[in-house]
Amino acid sequence: MAFLCISAVLFTTGCRRDMQQQPKIRSQRGSEIFADHRGARPQVANTVARGQLREDSYFYTGVVPGADGYREEKNEMPFPVTMEVLKRGQERFNIYCAPCHSRVGNGQGEIVARGYKQAANLQDQVRRAQPVSHYYYVMTNGYNAMPDYAAQIAPVDRWAVAAYIRALQLSQEATMEDVPAGVAVRSLKEIAREKHLPGSFAEAWTLPVPSAQQGHKE
Repeated sequence: MAFLCISAVLFTTGCRRDMQQQPKIRSQRGSEIFADHRGARPQVANTVARGQLREDSYFYTGVVPGADGYREEKNEMPFPVTMEVLKRGQERFNIYCAPCHSRVGNGQGEIVARGYKQAANLQDQVRRAQPVSHYYYVMTNGYNAMPDYAAQIAPVDRWAVAAYIRALQLSQEATMEDVPAGVAVRSLKEIAREKHLPGSFAEAWTLPVPSAQQGHKE
């Protein structure tokens, strides 16, 4: 009798339902649970993935609806510009933009010096006259020979770069009257000496003028 009981226990143990045999809906298979007999359920209407609501259209596109259905750019940031924003914009600019546009934005970056198509001079009057959202739009969609950087630079960082470009432009025409009261102004020569930089660091320089025969990219 004891032998039969032990055999029964061993038999039922060997016939247990393992996890790989559990009842569940498998992908691309039918189901009797739902009225349409489909295991895969359709998305709920108007479903938005987490982090992709994009309720602020201007923040994500850099344009607003204009007259006759045309898109218009605005000379307006979608959020306040702080020193932290400008520092972040400077960091991203130096990583992604400076290789072509140079760190001062004159279009004479190292990639251009090595034969790549002429980059836009962000310091010329054409670029200075463009609204700040133009730079965001170009980074998002590309322009002429410049590819888009939507995959490399997050939307908030694209706006930070746009703000830094505007600050970079303003810095090239700054005067003593632009300095807030009580703020000390130091010469480049003094800074160069402190940082043990060569004397040429503090020398005057002029923006190069790209040849009119050369094409340019944004």
